[in-house]
Amino acid sequence: MLVRGAVLTVVLLGLVAFSVLLAKVTLTPSPASEDLVTANLRPGRSLRQYAEDYTFLAACKQAGGNLLLGVPFGLLLPFFVPRRLRMIRTTLLTAVAMAVVELIQGALVEGRAFDVDDVILNTAGALLGYFVLGRRISHRYYTYTDDSGPAGPSAEKKPGTEPKRAPGPVARAKAARTKAGQRDRPKPAASAPAEKRGARTGRTGGAASGGRRATGSGAVRSLFDRLRGR
Repeated sequence: MLVRGAVLTVVLLGLVAFSVLLAKVTLTPSPASEDLVTANLRPGRSLRQYAEDYTFLAACKQAGGNLLLGVPFGLLLPFFVPRRLRMIRTTLLTAVAMAVVELIQGALVEGRAFDVDDVILNTAGALLGYFVLGRRISHRYYTYTDDSGPAGPSAEKKPGTEPKRAPGPVARAKAARTKAGQRDRPKPAASAPAEKRGARTGRTGGAASGGRRATGSGAVRSLFDRLRGR
């Protein structure tokens, strides 16, 4: 948390310093150019004029200066905008900021006028700075701050262990149906030991009844012997 605050503070100071420099460069009056400059609302008109009427060095200085003015936006704004659609947000913020600067130039500053091509070049410079360096720096910054965030109760748990979740209504209803089906299910038949015990009991009963039949026939035979002896 301390590192994140320090980085954001440094970036914010850099953004303020760049804003002061931008104001000094763009909002300084230029009385000598008052009769030369005119407002441009047609995209590409000033760029074509740079290519046709300016020398190569003068054209590079004019167009390159506008590009460089937009580069710091691409380096600093990614630290303050959300991750989602970061490039689009950076582009829109740069375009809005430079359009406001150009409007102030045309309305209040002597010897300067609104030029839509300057806004386009500044926005292109912000995209250039974002793709070259701003995206990598901001990505590493957010990755580092996310990995080194404050350790909470979840950080003390062992890796690979997940908290048990309470069953949802569908799981509870399924478990209730399973329990109800188990209660309504008929009991299984007697086990094998019970069957063996029944078989042994049957054999013992058969032997006892056979013994009783043999004893009865012997009594009848002794009775006949007595009658014959008389």
